[in-house]
Amino acid sequence: MIPVPPVPASLRKYVVAWIPYDVDFGAPGTHRGLPSTTLTLVLPLDDPLRVSWAGRPATLHAAWGSLSGLHTEPATIHHDGSQRGVQLALTLEGARVLLGRPAADLSGALTDLDQAAVPPTLRELPERLHGVPTWAGRVALVDRTLARLAARGGDPEPRAEVAHALALLTAGTRVADVADAVGYSRRRLGTLVRVECGLAPKAFQRVARLEAARRVLGRRPLAEVAAACGYADQAHLAREWSALAGCTPTTWLREEFPFVQDHGNDEGQAQGHEH
Repeated sequence: MIPVPPVPASLRKYVVAWIPYDVDFGAPGTHRGLPSTTLTLVLPLDDPLRVSWAGRPATLHAAWGSLSGLHTEPATIHHDGSQRGVQLALTLEGARVLLGRPAADLSGALTDLDQAAVPPTLRELPERLHGVPTWAGRVALVDRTLARLAARGGDPEPRAEVAHALALLTAGTRVADVADAVGYSRRRLGTLVRVECGLAPKAFQRVARLEAARRVLGRRPLAEVAAACGYADQAHLAREWSALAGCTPTTWLREEFPFVQDHGNDEGQAQGHEH
């Protein structure tokens, strides 16, 4: 098992997860990439990462440096039975500082580092990473590269009131109350949030709620997960997961973590009133 390195303190505003992976699936297949409130940067080691939007094979994209912005539909990651590489979750501020552009520019996109017009230092990282034989060396190289990008400054930070609004939306505050809290009309708030992340406030909040539920699925009964994460009830949780993840919470657990039990909730219970 590869130790997960801590994100250096100087980068924690920009990177919320730094995950080296070496997985043997046993046979070729696919797995889901769920929507989140962060941008995903994947640097595969053995083969280009092949990813498409779920149910849309024509969108299949292969890259040595795969980059995706915020989105409201699941992605499908294709593999030949094993995968090795590094995955990073970048914050909205991290997009500006490390990529040199707002996250909205990449919203709904599956692209690579060359097409995304990111700084040359980052475009060169996949090739440099392939020349490093150890995980410790790879960790050090990625940290040095990101630190260099952070030091150069990138784009200006998001407006303070927009950052505050996004934090409130993530916490589950109603959109109307968020607008009041930052002193904007709902229409103006919607415009500013879209300009920053590419999603409307309500869509961003739905993704944040899915992300919160994902962190506790399998550890608590589904009804408790629904209540804790701001869903009206378990049926609402199931409908939202079907809409955003393309499956029920129970199906996701079964696919991604077959060893995780969901505390006795069967598929019928989890589905509720799904469409």
